[in-house]
Amino acid sequence: GFGGGLFGHGTLTATMQNAPAEQCGLALGAWGAVQASAAGLAIALGGIIRDVVAAKTSVLNGYVSVYSIEIVLLLATIWAMYPLILQRRKLQVI
Repeated sequence: GFGGGLFGHGTLTATMQNAPAEQCGLALGAWGAVQASAAGLAIALGGIIRDVVAAKTSVLNGYVSVYSIEIVLLLATIWAMYPLILQRRKLQVI
């Protein structure tokens, strides 16, 4: 929850800072639509995956499968961000 809050605040701040002054409202609306859609899709897919796996095996396996997918996606995100972190460090040193 805390990480999600920080991510939401960070993406909103980045969106508002990068939007032209006359389009801040549009940027805010687009950000809200993307956040709501992503959250709804994530909750729905997590529930569907848990229910399907739990129906075929056990409830425990349903939860383990959902959290395992989340861990894999988290690691993929960190891997994808690593070049950006290195690039930012190089820019700060100079």
